[in-house]
Amino acid sequence: MRSSTVSIRSSIAPGAQHPPSAENLAGLNQKKKEAEAVDALQRASALFLQRLEGLGDDCEAMADAGAVLGEVLAQWPQMFRILNLFLAARGGLATYAEGAGMETDGDPSPLPPGERLVRVPIDELQQAEQK
Repeated sequence: MRSSTVSIRSSIAPGAQHPPSAENLAGLNQKKKEAEAVDALQRASALFLQRLEGLGDDCEAMADAGAVLGEVLAQWPQMFRILNLFLAARGGLATYAEGAGMETDGDPSPLPPGERLVRVPIDELQQAEQK
């Protein structure tokens, strides 16, 4: 049986520590700088992600606002029809039934396709925006 030579080596012997060489210190410093750069990159990436998510939220809010605006703009023809009916009835130019397209029995005719009044759900939009 042969005895182990590991305990003879000075680099492994207990209590024997050599001062780190300049090359090892330079390599260690370089690795520290790389680790700090990676941390800074991760922080910058997280901030960039937050900004992009904020832009995404803003775009969603603008899309919702555009949909509501489209619904409101679609109501303008109905509003002008109602105003014309009011002015006609007020001025005596036409009767309400004639201007509104009502039948003689008093039932209003259905609205043309695409013309309807819209309620804008402001409270619901604000609650969704806060979430």
